[in-house]
Amino acid sequence: MTDDEIRQVMPHLQRFALWLTRNPHAAEDLVQSCLMKALTHRSQNDDEHGLRAWLFTILYRQFVDGERRRKRYQKLLSFFTAEEESAGYSTESLAMADDTLALFAALPTDYRVVLLLVSVEGLSYKEVAETLDIPPGTVMSRLSRARKLLHDQLEGQVTPLPMRRLK
Repeated sequence: MTDDEIRQVMPHLQRFALWLTRNPHAAEDLVQSCLMKALTHRSQNDDEHGLRAWLFTILYRQFVDGERRRKRYQKLLSFFTAEEESAGYSTESLAMADDTLALFAALPTDYRVVLLLVSVEGLSYKEVAETLDIPPGTVMSRLSRARKLLHDQLEGQVTPLPMRRLK
């Protein structure tokens, strides 16, 4: 793991962390702790799966651990997404982009994570499955459901979010 390799992966980690946390400051903290853990445990990376997938795995698992801690102690966190308006885009296209981002942010975390890793970060189904420690079939299923939910909601069809089974 070289400095150049880490620099190449950093923007992807930051974007993934921002989508997970919905808070730029929390995302920075998450990436920093991910890199600290990766550097501390670099001997555990077998390079078979690649540095990028390994770092995404560390970052995602740290996010999940943080969420569990947050729920356990009943702390309320406010998440927000920083939005910047760019000059040169029509008002209509900016409104559509805002609507799409809002729908994306409203997806269940399981769906949002898979959709982001496959569609935005370009990871293969196998890499996503290894990163999230789930079967590849589950990755394909969640991706399909996430895309269908987004499509239906963008088309104006009200599709209720899937209910979680409680044990």
